[in-house]
Amino acid sequence: MDTPCGTRERILRSAAALFRQRGFNGTSMQDLAEAVGITKSSLYHHFSSKQALLSEILSNTVDRVTPAVREIAESKRPASERLRRAVTRHVVELIRDRDNVACFIEEGRFLVPERMSAYVAKRDDYEQHFRRIVADGIASGEFRDTDVRLASLAILGMCNWVARWYRADGDHTPDEIAAQFGDTAVFGLVAGREERAEAVAAEAVR
Repeated sequence: MDTPCGTRERILRSAAALFRQRGFNGTSMQDLAEAVGITKSSLYHHFSSKQALLSEILSNTVDRVTPAVREIAESKRPASERLRRAVTRHVVELIRDRDNVACFIEEGRFLVPERMSAYVAKRDDYEQHFRRIVADGIASGEFRDTDVRLASLAILGMCNWVARWYRADGDHTPDEIAAQFGDTAVFGLVAGREERAEAVAAEAVR
């Protein structure tokens, strides 16, 4: 027999899967109760509303991965290595926890205003660790000069798209995908650095 905590976890897992498959607005509390195998009244005993359920899914998801990415961002390793590690961790976690991460990426926009502010704060905090790495790389000369915010959003956007197309029976393992994305993110910021520096130097002597 499930403990209250076990039932709550089953509700969260089932909700994330249904929200990913049908969307937040396309899933009813009755749908969820049937998927979990409990009554609708039992479902409301654990979560007061569908909004409360979505909010907890999003909060739990970002809270699981943020500490690891923060540790990477704050380490003393070169920025290129930190970026590669952060992207790799992000992609592996995304694939491992795809239902929850897909909800975080796609369904957060449906939160009501009083819940939205907490979601946005956690999302921005997570993104800030990537911005720090990119900014450090520019400051150290590892990366070419570019808009830090746009570069970070581009990297995360590339990674997040994996949630749409990844298949467990595909040609590449999660680790292989993560490693290639890490290399691509770093190369995108390193590429053109030498050429740009040469152009600036040539312009200075004219």
